[in-house]
Amino acid sequence: MVMKRLVGAMILSVLLGLSMSGYAASFEVDDAYDAALDKEFSDDFAPAIDDQPVASFQDDHPAWFRDSFLELHDDLNSAIRFGKKGLMLYFGQRGCSYCKALMERDFGKREIAYYTRKHFDALAINIHGDKSVTDFDGVEYTERSFAEKLGVNFTPTLIFYDDEGKQSFRLNGYQPPYKFQAILEYVADDHYKKESLHDYLAHGEQGIDFDEGALNEEDFFSPPPYAFDRSYFPASKPLALFFEEGKCHACDVLHSHALVDEEVLKLLEGFDVAQLDIRQSTPLITPLGQRTNIREWVSDLDIFYSPTIIFFDEQGEEIIRIDSVVGFRRLRAVLAYIKSGVYRSGVTFPKYQRDLWMKRVRSKN
Repeated sequence: MVMKRLVGAMILSVLLGLSMSGYAASFEVDDAYDAALDKEFSDDFAPAIDDQPVASFQDDHPAWFRDSFLELHDDLNSAIRFGKKGLMLYFGQRGCSYCKALMERDFGKREIAYYTRKHFDALAINIHGDKSVTDFDGVEYTERSFAEKLGVNFTPTLIFYDDEGKQSFRLNGYQPPYKFQAILEYVADDHYKKESLHDYLAHGEQGIDFDEGALNEEDFFSPPPYAFDRSYFPASKPLALFFEEGKCHACDVLHSHALVDEEVLKLLEGFDVAQLDIRQSTPLITPLGQRTNIREWVSDLDIFYSPTIIFFDEQGEEIIRIDSVVGFRRLRAVLAYIKSGVYRSGVTFPKYQRDLWMKRVRSKN
């Protein structure tokens, strides 16, 4: 059953990975590569990551990351001189289980590590750090203030810059290897200039006969019709929309792990909640009052990962989205952040988390 559910993802991985497979075989020796890390995890296609903070993870990253003064204009010029497409900025933090997964599961794979190094110079930024960062306009920040300026909500976040210092793509949160490999190709081969990631990934599904299967239903999901409009008359609660599909093992993991957590379920009582099947063309009215259908809206929102959860405020504006692997601790924290209402005054999710941590520290002293 599990293998059947993964067949779509496996086929997509093969189709999008063919152009990368030749690269790993074309070089002789990679001195920075650790063969001991090149291994498969049994749940690589839909990891059920324990997002408990990992004390042993000190925001480590591969040796091939560039040792930099974080003067981005100079770093970009160096990358271009050596034939790279541009820069990849990695935003991480100590203790981050998702960052650890990126380093071990994704960059730990020979082809992914080589492909990344071939096309990008990678720079590491600690979202709580105080090292100096000089952006492409010559403005100096600390690592922390630079991450805040860019609106980094989750770690890891990867931001790619082209040869002119313009942001070409942004990846928020952890993606499993097969999806991450496809995203790297999407950026490195300039597909982002022509189409959205959603449309690009859809090419790999053409000609594949998917057995759509049933969604994981929950009692707290509101049934159709899907009239989410809150643009004229504000709602009494924020809205959480779960974008899912059938035969989706990552969706199964969400429902069997995060959505059985008692604190998560309690917090969800403070939200209007609905589930949308991304493969259906069911009519709906968006939170801002647009009449469309699910498939078209999914394309407009550039949703590329299932499950994706998007949160909207009482007036229909998007607050934050989770379009990556998520465990119950991260989901619980995001729900609490929205419930607190501090986002209305411009408090970011990382600052909210940092303030909570400082409050706990002070209470112990």
